[in-house]
Amino acid sequence: MQAVSIHVVDVANGVVATGMKVEILRREPAERGRPEVWAPMVSGTVGRNGVVDGIEGHPQAFDLGVYELRLHVGDYYRARGQALPEPAFMEVQCFRFGIANPTQHYHLPVKLTPWGLSCFRGAA
Repeated sequence: MQAVSIHVVDVANGVVATGMKVEILRREPAERGRPEVWAPMVSGTVGRNGVVDGIEGHPQAFDLGVYELRLHVGDYYRARGQALPEPAFMEVQCFRFGIANPTQHYHLPVKLTPWGLSCFRGAA
């Protein structure tokens, strides 16, 4: 079973956020003098169905741990032709989440505008 899925809807325009770049990084704890780092795991784009392509079938497992979802909001709205202030209010929006049980499914529905977003653990 796929441990993580992401669905992104642009509620400002009433459409899915097709083409938005999305990345997931995994926190690697500090050890032996090395600081904590965020290791890239997977990146993809939101498809026409609103689901992020590139996560399903990913060879690296989503194990117990802390992850960061990075949504490239500013680039998405600029590509739509939306005028944004410089700097944009939300350029890259980060959402940290933990996986406590890798046998469960973690669905992250995201609803966004250029000015804010909502993200939670849903059921899919």
